[in-house]
Amino acid sequence: MINKIKVFFTLLLLMVSLAGAPLNTAAQSNETYAIRNARIVTVTGAVIEKGTVVIAKGKIAAVGANVSVPSKARVIDATGLSVYPGLIDSGTTLGLEEIGSVAGGQDTAEIGDNNANLQVIVAVNPSSSHLPVARVNGITTALTAPQGGLIAGQSALINLAGWTWKEMALKTPVAMHINFPTGDGAGGRGGFDFGPIANPRSLVEIRREQDKQIDKLKTILNEAKIYGEAKDAKAQDSTLPKLDVDLKKEALLPVVRGQMPVVIEVQMARDIKKALEFADEMKLKIIISGGVEAYKVADLLKAKNIPVIIGPVLRFPANEDDAYDAPFTNASQLMKAGVKIAFQTSDSANSRNLPYHAGMAAAFGLSKEDALKALTIYPAEIWGVADKIGSIEVGKVANLIITDGDPLEIITQIKHLFINGHQVPLTSRHTELYEKYKARP
Repeated sequence: MINKIKVFFTLLLLMVSLAGAPLNTAAQSNETYAIRNARIVTVTGAVIEKGTVVIAKGKIAAVGANVSVPSKARVIDATGLSVYPGLIDSGTTLGLEEIGSVAGGQDTAEIGDNNANLQVIVAVNPSSSHLPVARVNGITTALTAPQGGLIAGQSALINLAGWTWKEMALKTPVAMHINFPTGDGAGGRGGFDFGPIANPRSLVEIRREQDKQIDKLKTILNEAKIYGEAKDAKAQDSTLPKLDVDLKKEALLPVVRGQMPVVIEVQMARDIKKALEFADEMKLKIIISGGVEAYKVADLLKAKNIPVIIGPVLRFPANEDDAYDAPFTNASQLMKAGVKIAFQTSDSANSRNLPYHAGMAAAFGLSKEDALKALTIYPAEIWGVADKIGSIEVGKVANLIITDGDPLEIITQIKHLFINGHQVPLTSRHTELYEKYKARP
């Protein structure tokens, strides 16, 4: 990753002016709160039309219609308001990217085909101005992921508040990320682009190159397997020659042994099929990310029990002959086929728009219940943290939002927000500018 000290000094003044000090949620999560008279949308259970949620020591201590309020609790009267689990963006560059046009403000990728040993969590900038902007719209947790190379590195699931990346980390590493080689000649990450194919090569040549890159991936993974076998043999027989440590192969051991999922960035139906064949051959546990044409292979994805991280939804159709609403109906078609889904923005500055990606999918066939679950409990299940977040249940981390309406509706306002049981101020660079110019004489 780009040297953290360099990034710090490059952006220090900007961060101070835009975001202010980060939030020390760890130090303040011992406070006790009681949210009373609220409509509680638990997600995994029945909606409680008028109830109480008690937060203590950073977690949900009690929830129900007849819950006693602790004597020392700070009470929030939520009459006319609703409580939801915090929303989860399942694919972002939050904390890694600040200003897209400034090289010093980007820490998303490294050069080279194999960056398996890179863990993005250590590069997360807790002072990023995009974090409070996303929080104000109800996003409390995000998967922040690397982008460069065939094997990009390891992602992290972060809560969007904290003084340090250690305080923000909910789970790390989460998955290994692979940018799957494409066979259509399109540009862009994952081989998806909104414009015409500019590559003058024939599709035969392009697909030959795709196969070559896939073979390179297989070689990298097979070498990691051999390295693991040699390491195990050395552990059992000390007389064998010393094995030099290889950090890239070490990082791939959980992948080739099926212990760590692999997020494969792939878009078009033909390439998705290729990716599934690749995963079967290499015995990988995979999750599809992007999946622009995933609906075309929904039955295959269901048969193999492969989740799909959809998004961005708010975009143009991928092909000239696609229906205008193809991006919007993708989610509903996958759900109807029984494929587990979650939503992502694949962004940093626009992670705030996450609810509206799900809302658009809900307007085009996805049930509102599933749209909400695809921002809460479904991603929690996909990323292996359903015991911590994703629903309002006793014992889970108190990542909660209190709203005046449906969080998927653009007119809805977030009135209160909790991360790790700490009430986070709903201020950002945007709100500060609004207040500043609203008061202009």
